[in-house]
Amino acid sequence: MADHAPTGPLEMGAKMDYAEHESTYNLFVGLAKYSALACVALLAAMAFGFFVGGFFSATIFFILICVLGGWLLR
Repeated sequence: MADHAPTGPLEMGAKMDYAEHESTYNLFVGLAKYSALACVALLAAMAFGFFVGGFFSATIFFILICVLGGWLLR
């Protein structure tokens, strides 16, 4: 039977830049969090504007949710 186990030194390729990987991951997670916040705030403001009435009050509600959510998510 043939033995297919490597016999030479293990080649791993280029060195990984783990700081850059972590930075990219943190950017992705941050964008995902704040994008989800914006979607939820927009849907809530649209519902608020529909039931209460008025574009101005819905806009103020949207800004309030975004500010409060941004403060909570930091």
